[in-house]
Amino acid sequence: MNATIKHNGRYYNVNLNSSLDLSVSISPDGILAWGAPKLIIEPFQERGWIGDVSEGSAVNFNNIIFNPHAHSTHTECVGHISLQKESLNKELKDFFLMSQLITIFPKRKYNDCVITKKMISDIFINSDKLDALIIRTMPNESNKKKKDYSNTNPPYFLKEAMDYIVDQGVRHLLVDVPSVDKEKDGGQLIAHKSFWKFPENIRHGCTITELIYVPNIVDDGMYLLNLQCVPFENDASPSRPLLFKLNKIDA
Repeated sequence: MNATIKHNGRYYNVNLNSSLDLSVSISPDGILAWGAPKLIIEPFQERGWIGDVSEGSAVNFNNIIFNPHAHSTHTECVGHISLQKESLNKELKDFFLMSQLITIFPKRKYNDCVITKKMISDIFINSDKLDALIIRTMPNESNKKKKDYSNTNPPYFLKEAMDYIVDQGVRHLLVDVPSVDKEKDGGQLIAHKSFWKFPENIRHGCTITELIYVPNIVDDGMYLLNLQCVPFENDASPSRPLLFKLNKIDA
């Protein structure tokens, strides 16, 4: 299925049957973060009945115990850090977004790896008035999809970098790290607060998606993003970001 879309005065053709999935599958052997135990998928049991075909049931009927922040590609809203606990299901209103994918190399700063303003501003100037920015960090080994990030101090965003992203009008940020903030920051959450302008001028409807994976074969550039989320009434939800390649139509 092909479609033509107009954005910022330009026309693009997009094949909606050909997408690039940036989500990581959710499984007991998948991603871990924040010291959480492994995800559990097990048959429901009641009064001797076991929801497992191998145990004689007509159906497989599993319970799943997991945390979206620790076990999956997930999208979160300001409810992640607010007393009001806003729900992503109510905050996220737009699901098709014009986006740009960029690749950066976090740099060593003392014992940390950080993402700076210059790394982003050298590549991304939002002249196309895009809604979403997708950031792939290097190195980009496929073990990101099964890594236990707990106590590894992954790369994080300096406040200057997040302020720049916000100043560029980005409302949806997608990253391949467990958090935009330092793993152990004493609860400061400087980058989260900067992105949502919390608590003074909260940017409702803006989201951060973490723990994506962008294969190396995917080129940097503009894409149509379909940000799919499970409709949990929660601050965050497992999500499936899909990218669609855009072909500019010459006037």
